[in-house]
Amino acid sequence: MAQAEAHARAPAGARRPRVLFVAEAATLAHLARPAALMAALDAARVDCALACPEHARRFLGADTDRWLPLAAASDPAGFAARLLRGAPLFTVAELEAAVQADLALFERWRPDLVVGDFRLSLSVSARLAGVRYAAICNAYWSPYSPQRRLPVPVLGWTRYAPLALAQAGFDLLQPLLLAPHCRPLNALRAAHGLAPLGPDLRRIYTDADEVLYADSPALFPLPGAPATHRHLGPVLWSPPVAPPAWWHEPQGDRPAVYVTMGSSGDRHALEVVLDALEPLGVQVMVASAGQAAPRPRPWLRSADYLPGEAAAARAGLVVCNGGSPTSQQALAAGTPVLGICSNMDQMLNMRGLQAAGAGLALRADRVDAGRVRAAAAALLARADGAGRETLRRLGTTDFRARFVRFVDEATGLAPAPEARR
Repeated sequence: MAQAEAHARAPAGARRPRVLFVAEAATLAHLARPAALMAALDAARVDCALACPEHARRFLGADTDRWLPLAAASDPAGFAARLLRGAPLFTVAELEAAVQADLALFERWRPDLVVGDFRLSLSVSARLAGVRYAAICNAYWSPYSPQRRLPVPVLGWTRYAPLALAQAGFDLLQPLLLAPHCRPLNALRAAHGLAPLGPDLRRIYTDADEVLYADSPALFPLPGAPATHRHLGPVLWSPPVAPPAWWHEPQGDRPAVYVTMGSSGDRHALEVVLDALEPLGVQVMVASAGQAAPRPRPWLRSADYLPGEAAAARAGLVVCNGGSPTSQQALAAGTPVLGICSNMDQMLNMRGLQAAGAGLALRADRVDAGRVRAAAAALLARADGAGRETLRRLGTTDFRARFVRFVDEATGLAPAPEARR
């Protein structure tokens, strides 16, 4: 701790401030946002590195030389399995191991500022090390979000229960159901002499010195939030991959649809979506994101990963799992979104998009070809020039400039010349 404090007191201008990004990378979104924010910083002004598990390193592209190895608190498969069961995402033992890994990283790299994405252990380790800590989060998880009612997620039993009854039961039992998800971090904090955060999942996800929300303030306002909670706007990122050979083929007259169910995608839902789209006479681009490729069809082109922003821009509709990374790519391109949602995060994100007229949401436990086809047809009909420009305005903010300003403030850097103008 003394080393970190001495490092933080170094005179301004003596060296570049050091910003360490820490990504849990349980899903690709939690790597994408730190990677995009690190790329926004000028290496001549700020010394940066990104710590993440080995399996995620390949997505850093040209920034792989700034990678630091990090032990994950939970592997992606285990994380996805717990999410599907509605179980707590981390155990106390996993979080304690992550704290020790964080502290070793801080001792070795001596950052002035740590920026974490879903690395819940930083709630403890950054405080123990005396390092300033900013958490990247979605605004719908903020304690200041007006969205207080959480949707019941897709669980093993929800497909068999009337939805209104399932939601009513979830509303009634929500404090009891969510308390186990808060308990591991609260227990860890108590073991290290830190005050508990209580049973509110929003406080668990946003406990930091500053919170950076990767969402549009127009879609997800936070009335009454303090200055330490700020919107960056949608943080856009695409995997550093070359497009497949078919990418350069003529598109033809068929409207294009971009489909990806994400790195934790549901193969069954993907096949339902493709069956639903066939009668609409569309050309479909699929990014399987590490999952098994879909069954071939004449009007279908697929790849493991695609440049998501470019794919959304050439499409008249984006179909995804409702998560914020792909839906934000769609909005930035002015393309409506059909979200096939399974977890609360996806449902909360799509709640905001639906309210703004930017998309439609379907629950994965209620999805069938008829519902998907009707929703897709309705959204494709909206994809005219005026409608696309409205969506672009909702999905576009200069997150890079906002983040640079935050880092300048947090580290005491004089603003860059272009930022002063």
